[in-house]
Amino acid sequence: MVTDDFFRARLDQMIDLRHPLAVLAGRLPWVRIEAALAPAFARKNRSGQVLPGSDLFGTTLEIAGAGVSAAGRPRLPIRLMAALLYLKHAFNLSDEELVARWSENVVWQYFSGQDYYTPTLPCDATQIGRFRTAIGEAGVEELLKATIDTAVQSKAVRPAEFERVIVDTTVQEKAIAHPVDSRLLEIARAKVVQAAKRVGIALKQTFVKEGKELRRKAGGYAHAKQFKRLRRTVKRQRTLLGIVLREIKRKLTSASSESPGAMTHLNTQLERAERIRTQQPKDKNKLYALHAPEVECIGKGKARKPYEFGVKASIAVTHKSGLMVGARTFPGNPYDGHILSAQLEQTRILLEDVGREPKEVVVDLGFRGVDRDNPRVEIIHRGKYKSLTRQQRRWLKRRQAVEPAIGHLKSDHRMDRCWLQGQLGDALHAVLCATGYNLRWLLRAMVRLGLKATFLRSFLWALIALINGDHSRSNSTNRNFQLARALG
Repeated sequence: MVTDDFFRARLDQMIDLRHPLAVLAGRLPWVRIEAALAPAFARKNRSGQVLPGSDLFGTTLEIAGAGVSAAGRPRLPIRLMAALLYLKHAFNLSDEELVARWSENVVWQYFSGQDYYTPTLPCDATQIGRFRTAIGEAGVEELLKATIDTAVQSKAVRPAEFERVIVDTTVQEKAIAHPVDSRLLEIARAKVVQAAKRVGIALKQTFVKEGKELRRKAGGYAHAKQFKRLRRTVKRQRTLLGIVLREIKRKLTSASSESPGAMTHLNTQLERAERIRTQQPKDKNKLYALHAPEVECIGKGKARKPYEFGVKASIAVTHKSGLMVGARTFPGNPYDGHILSAQLEQTRILLEDVGREPKEVVVDLGFRGVDRDNPRVEIIHRGKYKSLTRQQRRWLKRRQAVEPAIGHLKSDHRMDRCWLQGQLGDALHAVLCATGYNLRWLLRAMVRLGLKATFLRSFLWALIALINGDHSRSNSTNRNFQLARALG
């Protein structure tokens, strides 16, 4: 019987199956990943709507749209979408670059579970974002958990190593411009005017020309350090924004918009614009971006970058091998020590199948004073140096091993800027960055284990030849076969 794939070569015949990514494709627990993520895409049972109808006996009521619908396009394979998320953060690619490169890379297609080479795009780039949102934080943690379990099953890391971890915090910056007051005021004015036009509010004056000119002047005065003129310009910008806001609020009751979404959007923009107009430089809860109100200003004491704008993220790695065993975001910029219990809780969940949990945690001085909140672990930091044993002091010397891991997360796995929306986007992005880090860690482990096995095999055959050097060829061949079979 002739099939459509009769003249097509299989991917396993086109690639080197010893490639680390090809080896890893056969070791990741894809069946378990698909089973864990499938409930997020199950068709929901709808209650339906009661609609009035009429027949020979008068007006009746009937229920429409109830039950489970089979309409819609079939979903893409879960393994394909999960593999795309792995590859995206492992190789630091945007969604558009990812799908374009996937269509050209046969090893990536084999890793994604394809049997034959496909020159077309695997999906539209926007579908990756929808898949990521659909699986949620629990789904991306399942992807991270799969990398940890694979490392244990491949014997790249010993289970005992998970009993001692290093925890540290960093800032996951948001993709926003530097929040200067003049820029925020001009953007607020423009966005409020645009939202008002959508609901049909006609403004007497929108100050478009004057707003652009004031923004240009403010940039020049700031560059020249003419702060008195800069303050006068910013004050005028606040005045213009206030004029626009008051006029929109007066006309809001008479607005005739058929779209409730547009009216909701306008109210949100008005609230944020008023917050920008009235906030002072020393306020604590300032709004740093109109489109991302969750952004916080966090100071980490760095000389080159005193303040970073984003959310605090916690990272946990194993003490010896540096495998990521936890990544979480904590809105509100809490004290480092207060987030340790939540971070360890996530690590215990990820290590459920391994059968181990952290017993010693090596941290910096930002985690002092929280021993009572974490009775199940022993917290080791420099403030306890005199009371530490000699072995614990040796463990403390390796605390800095988490710093290059954070650096790789930011430079190689997209944690330097988070482009996802809202606090949920921040949480998903942190876990996915750790997942990409672990995938690259596993690729290096596959190479290391493969070279080790090759060296051991060569050594064994050399030892066999040396032992049997003085025997006849027949006896040597028989003994070689038996010894090689015994040693694997």
